[in-house]
Amino acid sequence: MTSSPHPLDHLVLPTVNIAVARERLGKLGFTVAADARHPFGTENACVFLSDKTYLEPLGVASREQYEASAEEGNVFVARDQAYRFRIDEEGFSAIVFGTDDAVADDERFRAGAISAGNMLDFTRPMRMPDGSEVTAGFRLAFAADLRSPDFFTFCCQRINPLPANRSALERHANGVTGIARVAVSTPKPAAFRGFFELVADGPKISTHSFGVTIETANAKIEVLTPEGMEAFYDLPVPEDDPGLRARAILFKTRDLSVTSAHLAANGVTYTRKNNRILAKPAPGQGALFAFEEIA
Repeated sequence: MTSSPHPLDHLVLPTVNIAVARERLGKLGFTVAADARHPFGTENACVFLSDKTYLEPLGVASREQYEASAEEGNVFVARDQAYRFRIDEEGFSAIVFGTDDAVADDERFRAGAISAGNMLDFTRPMRMPDGSEVTAGFRLAFAADLRSPDFFTFCCQRINPLPANRSALERHANGVTGIARVAVSTPKPAAFRGFFELVADGPKISTHSFGVTIETANAKIEVLTPEGMEAFYDLPVPEDDPGLRARAILFKTRDLSVTSAHLAANGVTYTRKNNRILAKPAPGQGALFAFEEIA
């Protein structure tokens, strides 16, 4: 086990329409960044959190460019295309880890037989709240388990770092400050322990009656049985798919009463369970959003 496993970086949430995602995330109390285009046919409108993680709602901006990129071997686009075809245009397809050396990650994935394909280098413009524009550069190394066609992960290295001061984008009306946990479901959590150990580069891993917990540098990935999804997130999931499916995100909030008041004011339906607020998946949301008061 390494002394410093990779941190959670961001989560990919495919959506049929970026405008719908922007509206839904706004109602949930999030500040949403300006739309941004990728050079391979996709677009996003990210939600940046003060713990330096973020959500990436992902849409298709140019169908022709998107399909051509997949045919050319762009793993990011090809996996998104497969997810939309097999599952839905709305969902939660990938967990992304931060890295300082994507090349080393790619080599580790290939040695461990979990590489999902060739690395990807790209840049994209990012517009800040003050109107200024910067160019962000990324290098991605992809990993996947052949037993789970509807889930993938990658390590993301920032070549041109995003601006250090994103404070205006990191303030959210719902009081959210970061991501505490991410829940993935499978009837066989123990079968994927080695996969996550390789991807996150030596995290602390614990086994319990509902599955396996992977402790990254800044958040926990919960690989849960269907019973675990019910127990922790009140979310029924099918038991006939033995692969991995990303299902839920647990956000840290300063004051749960602020969160609940904002959701109620915006007509967002939610329930409570285990000192958490639960907002079930909806168009533009892609996953169950849970909120918990965590200092």
